[in-house]
Parts: sequence; structure tokens; C-alpha cells
Amino acid sequence: MSTFLLTGQDLLSMGYPEGKVIGIALKALEAFPKETKVEELKSVLSNLLTNPSSYIEDPVLAPVAMELLVPVAKEAIIPLKDQGEVYSVFGKENIEAGALNQMDIAMRLPVTVAGALMADAHQGYGLPIGGVLATKNAVIPYGVGVDIGCRMSLTIYDIDEDFFKTNESKFKRELIAHTKFGAGASWTGHLRSDHEVLSKSEFNATPFIKNLYDKAASQLGTSGGGNHFVEFGILEILKEEALLNVPKGKYLALLSHSGSRGFGATIAGYYTKLAKELCKLPREAANLAYLSLDSAEGQEYWLAMNLAGDYASACHEVIHNKISKAIGGTILGRVENHHNFAWKEVLNGEEVIVHRKGATPASENVLGIIPGSMTAPGFLVKGKGEASSINSASHGAGRKMSRTACIKTFTMKDMRAVLKEHGVVLIGGGLDELPMAYKDIESVMKFQSDLVEVLAKFTPKMVRMADDGSRED
Repeated sequence: MSTFLLTGQDLLSMGYPEGKVIGIALKALEAFPKETKVEELKSVLSNLLTNPSSYIEDPVLAPVAMELLVPVAKEAIIPLKDQGEVYSVFGKENIEAGALNQMDIAMRLPVTVAGALMADAHQGYGLPIGGVLATKNAVIPYGVGVDIGCRMSLTIYDIDEDFFKTNESKFKRELIAHTKFGAGASWTGHLRSDHEVLSKSEFNATPFIKNLYDKAASQLGTSGGGNHFVEFGILEILKEEALLNVPKGKYLALLSHSGSRGFGATIAGYYTKLAKELCKLPREAANLAYLSLDSAEGQEYWLAMNLAGDYASACHEVIHNKISKAIGGTILGRVENHHNFAWKEVLNGEEVIVHRKGATPASENVLGIIPGSMTAPGFLVKGKGEASSINSASHGAGRKMSRTACIKTFTMKDMRAVLKEHGVVLIGGGLDELPMAYKDIESVMKFQSDLVEVLAKFTPKMVRMADDGSRED
């Protein structure tokens, strides 16, 4: 049966509240296969309504879960500024109106000091993806995002392209053996890894965080669904840089993209709900509810956010160390940067909280990685410290097509054709991550030539992603 047989009235009869969540849920259902039975859909929706926190990592149903968890305040008592702060936009002609509108609203928050919108920007929840927002003594959980501390990590080996091609089956075997993807994915038994991050005292800071320890331990060294990946590719060093200390040439490299898994997602859901209860903003700004860093709640979130960032870094370290040991070769260098985070920085002589939701830190002489898509190149860059971007750059190419539209528009035949054209081996992945869903990375890089200097170009060759890119089975 078609998913379109379910109506808003059906959801209301199941107990869903009136309002925005109904439309979000119906939109999410469009990503389900048309042959899915209504009874199965109702079962999923019932479970989602009963326990939304267990779905906040799901690429398709997360928006529904978050809306259920964070009801809009009935009464706004904190007004927005009549006139928003002025902000810089990079590549505005390629940014959708929804993202610009979200940024306009964010600039009117009473705590906002400055902002910028990156060239890969697109609409999200609260702050748009690609949004950079500086606030005074306040942190916005949805300004950080659901996947706290999501990041890129790159390891460069003394292995050349010919050796990789000759031994492709070995690299594929090890890539599969040492990675695990998807919402809820975890390691069990002897396959679980240990890391010093699990010994951090912050895990005992509050009962809420302490209760998440087992989830964090089981998911250490795993990756999420959606656009998260671990991939082999060829890195061409174009400019020798003392910060990297790798000579010009081509090298095999391992690149990964993922975040703090269910641990970070649960933190995001809990503190976003708390922020909306304490900070009652007008409906259009409700997802930008903030916590004062002078409050106990703000300090708790700040601690939890930083722990989630450390945990996300540890996940990448575990993956890279396991694969490096399996394939052999000398590690020539490793570069890592994160997005979906908030930093204490100095802007115009005063300390501010800089939120980068899908934006790469690009202070002067800071290294970062900006990926394209599963077939488009990525770039190793050095920041120029451009003030108008608040020392930031894009975190990728950015989507130009929604996941639902992508699934409806293209077929697996299209996927196989584009992979063959670019000589890429894909393990897992879904139509929602088809390269055509993304903006042209070369164009995005041109828009930010004043923000970063390109040091190297990464060309994907073997990409590992969640087996079902749209949702967990």
C-alpha cells in the first residue's frame, strides 16, 4: 500500500498533537518505500510517539522526534530585536531562501553579536546548516546541532595509488571489517574498543550523562547514517606546508566523517527541550532557544557538549588506528577538524560563543578538511583568519536536493552509472546520498577563496557508508 493512504487525521487519532509535527511526520513518510504496509507505518509512528528520544539519530525520523521532544512555548516572553545584526553571506546566489530566512531570524536574537553564512548553506532546524553565530554568554543547543562534535579526520600513508589498485580487495576487506554504520550501530563483545575518553570524570558529572555511558561505550568507533562515511582516496599534496610536513606528491589517505553518535544526539535532544522550557522565544525562533552560561543548565550543557566532542574525536581515532594497523604502511600525517560545536573565542575584543553548525574553523594557519561527495573531490585547507566569516569556512559542498526528492528522482541505475564514471567503489550507501544531491564543490571553494588556502586535493576511490542511507532497518 502507498504511504499516502495515511493522513493527518490518522496521526491525530494515534495521539499525535495538533500542529507542525503532523506535517513533518507526513513529509518524513514520503521517504519510505511505496510498498510499505500501513500497519508497519503505524507501528513505527506509534513507537516514535511513545519514545521519540530513541529516534533522534534516525536520518529520516529525527525531525519528527525532535519536534515531539521540544514543543513550542505557548507564550513568548523574550522578544527578538526589531532589526537583526548585519552578516556576511558567501555564495548567496546558490543558497536557498529558507536558509537565509533562518539566518535572518538568528541575527535578531537578543544575545546575537555577529554571524556569517557559508557557501554550502542549506535549511536545517534552528540555525541553518552552514550558519556561524556569535552570541554573548549564551549557548544554543540547536545552534550546535543534533550531531555534536561531528568532524572530519584524515590520515595520510606512505602508500602509492598503484599499490592501492593492485591490492584493492584487501583494502575493501579491512574497510568493511573495521567500520560499522547506522543509527544505533554498536560493537559487542571482543570487538568493542577501549579509549581513554571513557575514563573521563565528566561521565560522572550528572546522573543524565552517567546514564549514557553504556551507550557511548558500545558505540565507540562506529559511524552514523546519512552522509557519514569512511573512505580511501588519493591525496595530492599541491603545496608543501610546515604545518603538515608532507612533501608534494600523491598518497593513499583515509578520510572519515561522523560525530558523537547516540550519545551526542541524546544530549542535544535533552538540552534543547530544557532550553525551550527556560527560554520562551517567538514561534519563528523557538528552535533557537538558548541557555545562559551563568546558569547551572548552561554549564551542564557546556560540559556535556565538550565531552561529546571529545567522544566524537575518540570514535575517529579508534577507526583510523584499527584500519591503519590492518593495512600497514607508515602514517605521514593526520589532520582533524570538527563542526557542529560552540567555541569560546574573542571577537572585536570581547569573549563570545561562536556556534559553527556545519562550518569549518578557519582561523589563520588552522588546518581543515572540506569534503565534496562520494565522487567529488575534497580539499585539505589552511585557514586565512577572515574576520567577515568569523574565522570559518564551509564544511562541505552542501545539499541542493532534499533526501526525499533525491530518492524520488533517481534510481540505483543512476547511482551505478555515476560511480562507474568516477571509478569509485561504494560499500553501502543510499540514493539519498547520490552525488547529484550536492552542490558543485569547485564552485563552493571559489566562493571562499578569501577564507581558506587549498593545500591538497582528495579524490575518493573506495567509500563505505550506512547500508541503508535513508533509515535504520
